[in-house]
Amino acid sequence: MPPEDSRGATLIPDQRRELLVTLLREHTVLSVQQLTELLDVSHMTVRRDIAALERQGRAVSVPGGVRIAGQLHHEPSLADKSTMDTPAKLAIAELAATFLHDDTTVYLDAGTTCQALIPHLVKRRGMTVVTNDFTAAATLMATPEVEVIHTGGRVEPANRSAVGGLAAATLGQLALDIAFVSTSSWDLRHGVTTPSAAKVEVKRAAMAGTARTVLVGGSAKYGSFGMYRVAELEDFDAIVTDAGLPTTARDALAAKDIDTLVAELPTPPTNSP
Repeated sequence: MPPEDSRGATLIPDQRRELLVTLLREHTVLSVQQLTELLDVSHMTVRRDIAALERQGRAVSVPGGVRIAGQLHHEPSLADKSTMDTPAKLAIAELAATFLHDDTTVYLDAGTTCQALIPHLVKRRGMTVVTNDFTAAATLMATPEVEVIHTGGRVEPANRSAVGGLAAATLGQLALDIAFVSTSSWDLRHGVTTPSAAKVEVKRAAMAGTARTVLVGGSAKYGSFGMYRVAELEDFDAIVTDAGLPTTARDALAAKDIDTLVAELPTPPTNSP
């Protein structure tokens, strides 16, 4: 195992956990002892990080260690999502915002990555935003210049979003210029998936009613899959992700001619000598 990965002691907990997930994506399974050496932290710290990642559905404990999560059986709550991968989400949003233009109708899917687009969106003129996300709608209502349309539908309290047939029916009545679709799990083999059947028809309705579809998917979610398939990656006009995406995954996407934009992450702070 390369010693240059032993930098966890200089990171805040969220950054260290992201590094732990990156290591798991490379090795699939690691022991607690290996992680203490790679991250240069105590056994107790590693076990706390593993417990936090388990709560988020991103890792699974095994005797003496931890493995990367494969199938996603449930999505983290909005409260958990709001503390996960924040630098990556901000970087993805900044890059995805290059698709925005004045006087367009935009669909924002539910989720914190799409919510990160809001500061960029409100800088534009003549915007109409359609969303199934209650947090996004409430935030945008504070900007009178933006027309807001909420899809309505069955409420999913954990993620403060609307799902199901009613939300999809609203989208079926609208013509969108661009749709930003979020995901909890994606990879080349399974495409975009979700553990929630009620989310599938909403995402598909947004994709069917738009001129252009952009997937905003963090690298930490790559390699996981849910039970219900939303779409193939080839169905998107572009994918915006972050620099944590492994080189092997980038090469595989390029081989399929999938337009993938990679947002650079800010350099983590280091301790002064």
